[in-house]
Amino acid sequence: MSDSVSTRLRQVASSLEAQFLGKDEIIRLLVIAVVAGEHCVLLGPPGTAKSALIRSLAGLLQARYFEYLLTRFTEPNEIFGPVDIAAFREGEYRRNVTGMLPEAEIVFLDEVFKSNSAILNALLTLLNERRMTSGAQIIKCPLISVFAASNEVPADETLGAIFDRFLLRVRSENLDAYHFTDLLTRGIAHEVHQLSGTRPTPLLAASELIEMGKSFGQRMAFSDAFLSSYKGLVFQIRAEGVSLSDRRVVKMLKLFAASAFVDGRATADASDFFILKHIWNNEDQAHLLEGLVQPVLESFYREHPDRRRVGALRMGVEGLAAEVDRIRHILTGGGAVGDVQLFSQLKALGEIRTALASIPQAEARALEARVTQLLEASFKSGRYAQI
Repeated sequence: MSDSVSTRLRQVASSLEAQFLGKDEIIRLLVIAVVAGEHCVLLGPPGTAKSALIRSLAGLLQARYFEYLLTRFTEPNEIFGPVDIAAFREGEYRRNVTGMLPEAEIVFLDEVFKSNSAILNALLTLLNERRMTSGAQIIKCPLISVFAASNEVPADETLGAIFDRFLLRVRSENLDAYHFTDLLTRGIAHEVHQLSGTRPTPLLAASELIEMGKSFGQRMAFSDAFLSSYKGLVFQIRAEGVSLSDRRVVKMLKLFAASAFVDGRATADASDFFILKHIWNNEDQAHLLEGLVQPVLESFYREHPDRRRVGALRMGVEGLAAEVDRIRHILTGGGAVGDVQLFSQLKALGEIRTALASIPQAEARALEARVTQLLEASFKSGRYAQI
């Protein structure tokens, strides 16, 4: 059964990747969170597909789903269920949780950090221990994962506890310039699909994930080499001032095992360390973690060129070549090019060159050389220096 679950998890990821351009790494992290039974928060400016990603993932899972947009005026009964009036008349205080968060398996809380202390305090235990107290009653919750979205990282220290419950902290940004045409194409397809009102066919049931989770401990076996590399990264991360508690260090092992499971691998390897780029406590630490983790990943992929990079650009060399030709026409076509447009096109060329460096094909090397020549010619013209 586990092999079937692993295969269909990859189908879930592929389906989302076909809908959302440039979000492959985010999608992989969302799927990993579901497998590991951990929680994930997406952060980023409005309009970067945070909510759409989570809803689309939920649509591909046959699970009890609960979603709510939180504000400081949201009352606990809107989330956890109203007081059971019939029971209250009999002198018993309890909530009617039918269809509410305590009965859900997949939960999406939009703008979670804007909720009030009454809701946040109740969420702390529910997220961590999968239980909720309702009067004298303790309700066991079937929760698999909670996904949250926010436009900004919480600055209030009182929100530190709830932020800590989300093991994965993932940025969702606007797409790079060279994705723009494909963005419009897929965006139109997504809007048409939404207007049609058709729902996707679920690819995986929550019951299968829960059953798989019961034997997940068998996958928590790691080689000495892997643990040694992990130890080195943990101490480097801590040495750079990024707080990483022992509890989180242990929980990360679940995510590594889940990543391997999604790939159909028996054990985790260095490619799974990409997850460590998404454990920051404030956004300033994201680039620092990237700098620590990326060299380890680059070393792994040099030794294993056949392995697909997590989050690797899905736009092929042919598509990138067409984009380079478009930019070349703009820069050398003789028409007037404003400073802002010039900066944008040169930035896009730099991003294309970075993307090509990760594609192990001779065609990519040739196109990379073309991009370098175009950049050098633009810089030599002296025009860029005036911006």
